[in-house]
Amino acid sequence: MTNTTPPGGSPAWRDPALPAADRAAALAAAMTLDEKLGQLIGVWVGASADGGDVAPHQHDLEEAVDLDGLLPAGLGQLTRPFGSAPVDAAAGALSLQRTQERIVAANRFGIPAIAHEECLAGFAAWGATAYPVPLSWGAAFDPGLVERMAARIGGDLRSVGVHQGLAPVLDVVRDARWGRVEETIGEDPYLVATVGTAYVRGLERAGVVATLKHFAGYSASRAGRNLAPVSIGPRELADVILPPFEMAVREGGARSVMNAYTELDGVPSAASRELLTGLLRETWGFEGTVVADYFAVAFLHTLHGVAADWASAAGAALAGGLDVELPTVKAFGEPLRRAVEAGAVDEALVDTAVRRVLRQKIELGLLDEGWSPVSAVLAASGADAGAGSAAAPRDGGAVDAAAPGAPGADAVRGSVDLDPAGNRALARELAERAIVLLSNDGVLPLAGGAASTRPAPARIAVVGPNADDPYAMLGCYSFPTHVVTQHPGTEMGIRIPTLLEAIREEFPGASVEHVRGTGVDDGDTASIADAVRVARSADVVVAALGDRAGLFGRGTSGEGCDAESLALPGAQQALLDAVLDAGTPVIVTMLAGRPYALGRAIGEAAAIVQTFFPGEEGAGAIAGVLSGRVNPGGRLPVSVPARPGVQPSTYLAAPLGRKSDVSNLDPTAAFPFGHGLGYGTFVWEALTADVDAIAPDGEVRLTVRVRNPGDRAGSDVVQLYLHDPVAQVTRPVQRLVGYARVDLAPGSAAELRFTVPAEAASFTGRDGKRIVEPGEIVLALGRSSADLVHEHAVRIVGAARRVDHTRRLRTEVEAVPL
Repeated sequence: MTNTTPPGGSPAWRDPALPAADRAAALAAAMTLDEKLGQLIGVWVGASADGGDVAPHQHDLEEAVDLDGLLPAGLGQLTRPFGSAPVDAAAGALSLQRTQERIVAANRFGIPAIAHEECLAGFAAWGATAYPVPLSWGAAFDPGLVERMAARIGGDLRSVGVHQGLAPVLDVVRDARWGRVEETIGEDPYLVATVGTAYVRGLERAGVVATLKHFAGYSASRAGRNLAPVSIGPRELADVILPPFEMAVREGGARSVMNAYTELDGVPSAASRELLTGLLRETWGFEGTVVADYFAVAFLHTLHGVAADWASAAGAALAGGLDVELPTVKAFGEPLRRAVEAGAVDEALVDTAVRRVLRQKIELGLLDEGWSPVSAVLAASGADAGAGSAAAPRDGGAVDAAAPGAPGADAVRGSVDLDPAGNRALARELAERAIVLLSNDGVLPLAGGAASTRPAPARIAVVGPNADDPYAMLGCYSFPTHVVTQHPGTEMGIRIPTLLEAIREEFPGASVEHVRGTGVDDGDTASIADAVRVARSADVVVAALGDRAGLFGRGTSGEGCDAESLALPGAQQALLDAVLDAGTPVIVTMLAGRPYALGRAIGEAAAIVQTFFPGEEGAGAIAGVLSGRVNPGGRLPVSVPARPGVQPSTYLAAPLGRKSDVSNLDPTAAFPFGHGLGYGTFVWEALTADVDAIAPDGEVRLTVRVRNPGDRAGSDVVQLYLHDPVAQVTRPVQRLVGYARVDLAPGSAAELRFTVPAEAASFTGRDGKRIVEPGEIVLALGRSSADLVHEHAVRIVGAARRVDHTRRLRTEVEAVPL
């Protein structure tokens, strides 16, 4: 089938002078039903149908895809051409280019597909940079740095022909037992919103469509179980779960949203018109596409039981406002076509979705005259797209991978570097800024310096299951963990030093002895005695503990790897207790995807260093903190529990959610949200405020001077919390409404100015509407949510004011060097 152009010149949809919406409408009006449905599906060629290497239920849903049969009608999306199997980046780009040429040539309008990839902690491709996981982004309290990282990730995606990234995750942690905590930014909606919006801006600035997930409520499942029912009220949904998505849409400019698997009060998100249309589009003004989380449309039939068959599942999803079925065609294919032809599903629903998809393709430039599928890297290399011969998919990689030895692939293989020095430097910077020093009795830094009370150690014992494992640095959605582990014998694709290697490099004059002690979760205690032996003979012990990321029970953290409690997995607590008994100072180093209760270590360890899967440069960053080369400045994005069994628990608790005399269970955290130490002390001078009273639409400016009186540079994170003593509904005792991370050289100072709008005090009232209520609020600057240094009471004077989606969403912060 050849592309068609009407007599007299280019059709309207090719006219760049017309608005994208008009071009999309003109093109949709010219399409047959089959052509419209083709734009609403993805195809995942090369994914295994046995479910073993991706997810449960995949074997129920994957069927052989007749690509040649589909292409004449067109194709909406290509699913993970780089992220399904190890494939050389340049060869993958050439393969993707050939596939796009096939797609364009096969459909009569010459419409290419959108290629999407995972990019949660970096481009999920073989050989691409593995950055710290999102929980580390939260720990850094540095949106600007996260935006820079996202822009680099987006640049790498675009360079090889990818248009859409499935990130960021904007779920707010409600129960740390949930396996996907590592994918989140933290337990506070303001932190998640501001950092997540920064990621969106960076990705979109690079020309890549950012996809917000999971909309909405996924993280609030019962007992922290993956894909379990969600039992929250409309107030918790509005005040905790939704604000990050709202900010990312309104301020970040996100162009795509992915539904959550979960159901809210019995209504699955994939079919929720209230969420996907009423709130997202009609209220917030979102104009992009809603894509299905993988298999979510089919799950309406198979898991949720709200659809009798594939066709009714498709109709329910379209009626709700979902546009594209991912990862591959099922309900939106033949079942939907038959339903539309029979009148069971209104074709107008299809028309609405296809216009959105086509508009996005037009905005990406995919329908402009002269558009070429040649990726930036192949254009730069001068590779001949026609060289060699297209072949069947190979190793589950990109759709049209060249056969081994084909001249086209060989001409470019190895020419694309997705992990250049600039990427690694940025990964190191973020890893260093995300490390949280939880406690320190003076043992750190080990290599001397102003904050050290000990000489550099001559003998270091390194114990624990995460000491000599490069995978201990990586989260579930890193490519090595997600894919390479399912291909035995395949190299990781990137260089990832272990913590043991980094310590030996950081302390070249020390004797470093290593004993594993136990596995992450195997319960083996046979070598704990050996760990105690090396601990007793050392000057200091570094205990590397935590998680192993994986999928669906193959790890202790990650998607489908939920925890019964927040006790350390396996026999790690037994190992930790044994080395504490050895009498040598113990530095606990956590490499984890969630916070864990650390038992005796909270009071007995010489120091505790918390990291959340810090990425490929994480080991060197941790070693730098141990030596003092790096001055830690990260802060906790999630509370660290004192006991393992008090979940769900969050710092965003109303009075009855905190310690009380009517329950014997105390949920007070060992280390609260926002906590973190450094090698030095910052001085906060007296807080000043420009007013004591504001109108419900007013604002107050708070000013504080921060000084670094020490002899080394460092970072301080000044956190602004709001307390509403009396409200018409119960409110969290403290909640974050602003923050600033400030870097200060020795002896320097800065003035921080927080402009707090009255809307920061807004909440969902008894009638279900958001209001700013008159009365007193208390604004406090804190070193954590439990360590408040300065307070200022402000009265909101006047009648209660109803606010909506046009309200101000953030506190503006200005840092002025002095």
